[in-house]
Amino acid sequence: MSEAVVVDTDVISLFFKDDSRAELYAPYISDRLAVISFMTVAELDLWVETRGWGSRKRAQLKELLRPFTRHQSSPALCRLWARVVAQARRNGRPIECADAWIAATALQRAIPLVTHNGRHYDAVEGLEIICEA
Repeated sequence: MSEAVVVDTDVISLFFKDDSRAELYAPYISDRLAVISFMTVAELDLWVETRGWGSRKRAQLKELLRPFTRHQSSPALCRLWARVVAQARRNGRPIECADAWIAATALQRAIPLVTHNGRHYDAVEGLEIICEA
């Protein structure tokens, strides 16, 4: 197994909600460099804003994300995102915008993606997926 992984937003949410399914993913994340895409940060920010969270829950989420390394956007990542989206469309399996950013992050770093929604990424060529669903 790789020494690093990209962690999908859905897995982060399992940990935040203290969902028992998070235990399935803990071995893939602990003692590794755990990376989250800038898009995961954006998705979680939307989650916070949509639900109107107060300072306590915001602080809990901030603490949960503290150990994760954030992968920012770049022109190279934008080109890779476009390739992922185009490839998925050609394969007849369009991919959601946010999922494509997360997949592109894993591809750019050449590390596996830990997700609870593996089928979202089925059409992404060359992506190593770790999924326990």
